[in-house]
Amino acid sequence: MDALALPVGTTLDRFIMRKQEDFPFASGELSQLLRDIALAAKIVNREVNHAGLINIGGAYGSQNVQGEEQQKLDVVANVRFIRALRNGGEVCTIISEEEDDMIQTGNCHGKYVVAMDPLDGSSNIDVNVSIGTIFSVYRRKSAFDKDGDLLDCLQAGTEQVAAGYIIYGSSTMLVYTTGNGVNGFTYEPSLGEFFLSHQEIRIPEEGTIYSCNDGNYWQFNEGVRAYLDYCRKAGFTARYTGSLVGDFHRNLLKGGIYLYPATDKTPKGKLRLLYECNALAFVVEQAGGFASDGKNRIVKIKPQELHERTPFIIGSRKMVETALHIMQEEKDWPVPA
Repeated sequence: MDALALPVGTTLDRFIMRKQEDFPFASGELSQLLRDIALAAKIVNREVNHAGLINIGGAYGSQNVQGEEQQKLDVVANVRFIRALRNGGEVCTIISEEEDDMIQTGNCHGKYVVAMDPLDGSSNIDVNVSIGTIFSVYRRKSAFDKDGDLLDCLQAGTEQVAAGYIIYGSSTMLVYTTGNGVNGFTYEPSLGEFFLSHQEIRIPEEGTIYSCNDGNYWQFNEGVRAYLDYCRKAGFTARYTGSLVGDFHRNLLKGGIYLYPATDKTPKGKLRLLYECNALAFVVEQAGGFASDGKNRIVKIKPQELHERTPFIIGSRKMVETALHIMQEEKDWPVPA
């Protein structure tokens, strides 16, 4: 067939309109919120691609609430997403990795709260490794006509109405779920549109990839070390870039497990529950996988503070189940034949 005659495909906007019946309570507001996120993603995609040309790579010169050095692109992405969500009018309150406190948008009638990591893995931008945005959407619990409050923000992951991520790599993709499966959209920059490219994503039940910072091996507890030994004996492939979105995305499509357990230095874990772990846990469960802190299902944990940290194990269901068995028994485990 002539390439010029091939169909362009389904745009994100068209897909959202078709799926609006999946969340009838929203009356179109959630659809608009997802469009706002997509708009911000397009702008950040432009900034990421131009980073080496307009001097916005590298460190910004300050630290965020986590005590981590902010990169210039962290600040840029944070501003872009906040502005898009504020202007869209559907979000009353935002929680961001880059901000100490809740961000009130002034949209007192907004039905939703968004928790986000505007640019995960941004320290990798200078070496051209994939980075990403993670977002999580909740319905507000408080009364309208005022700002959102802390109870709106501190909801368990089971209360999410939408979640997903954008990965900025060799191509830019937006992957999201509203609780009715997971779909991925690839950005076509010449047309300025996201097109449906990965429909009804399902993570393989088993995999042969494990993603973990092996440099922390002697800081992990015996159970975690036993699982990593099992992976090595089984001949699994180690793949770890330090970019959560990049590592998760690969495992989602190919099958694998990602681990960021507690260490001696970070006994409560390092990744943030509200705007990193909950969102990806919702996505992976909708794709047939599983996420745990080593003892509990991630989305069942009730957060106590905005920037709460947690150990994180996520990926193919059978791989995560095996990891949990080994970690709890802290002993050798028979490798697959």
